Amino acid sequence: MTTPRTDQSNKALNELLPPHAVILHNDEVHSMDFVINALLKSVPEINADMASMIMLEAHNTGRAVVVVCPLETAEFYRDRLATFGLGASIEKA
Repeated sequence: MTTPRTDQSNKALNELLPPHAVILHNDEVHSMDFVINALLKSVPEINADMASMIMLEAHNTGRAVVVVCPLETAEFYRDRLATFGLGASIEKA
């Protein structure tokens, strides 16, 4: 259970650094293994199982949330994914 002080701290942090989602778009060009490896190299917070689930969701639905983080970090991850030729975008979470 969180305390009111923790809730206040989280609210203040979200106001200073609002969360943004990095979105991976389906890729018709690269292999599934390539996409998984690109995710692992681009976003250190995820592991191989998470990368596989993200890739499959993007493959099946057209898009998947990779990670939610502050805008500057989201821009960095989006740009890293783009260096692998993958489509990615950012949305406010």
